[in-house]
Amino acid sequence: MYVLIKKFFVTYRSTILATFLIFVLLGFIEWVFGRSLLGPDGRVGWWESSVWSPESSQRVADAYSFSHIIHGMLFYGFLWFIARSLPLRHRFIIALLMEAGWELLENSPIIIDRYREVTISLGYVGDSVLNSVSDVVMVAIGFVITRLSRVWVTVALIIVMEVGCLLWVRDNLTLNIIMLVAPSETIKTWQAEGHEEVLLGE
Repeated sequence: MYVLIKKFFVTYRSTILATFLIFVLLGFIEWVFGRSLLGPDGRVGWWESSVWSPESSQRVADAYSFSHIIHGMLFYGFLWFIARSLPLRHRFIIALLMEAGWELLENSPIIIDRYREVTISLGYVGDSVLNSVSDVVMVAIGFVITRLSRVWVTVALIIVMEVGCLLWVRDNLTLNIIMLVAPSETIKTWQAEGHEEVLLGE
């Protein structure tokens, strides 16, 4: 086992180093621009199940982590389509850079205000540094799953995650994109009703 691990790190040391640097730079840039490291309570949290909780987008993982796994799957397909001549490890790093770029944009005032204005995330204050870095990890997981899976398995997983999140929290990657690009009051009202059901159930 030790030999296999050593061989892995030797073979992919440049990719591992580049991945680590992306995490560090993303976290540092967000911290410099005022993002909270661990969320409002300053504690490391592993999971937050409620999208209505102020701890959503502050912990290591939450319902939206599934959307970021899908990002990784879609990035794999996109980069395979437009840059399949590049080595896989280069496409992997490009996918992480794309996600890191989105994380920086997502946590900028323009996107935070957009979320508050047109989506159900009325109290959204942006991600913690912990959550942003974790989102990039989720992309890496989605990328690797796609690399190791048949196309139909990846498609099935995307459908399961999208439908599952739709039924669970009334939100998913598809609705998130729709609401950011072309907001629908009908969708927003339906999502808000989910919050009312949660409150009634407490």
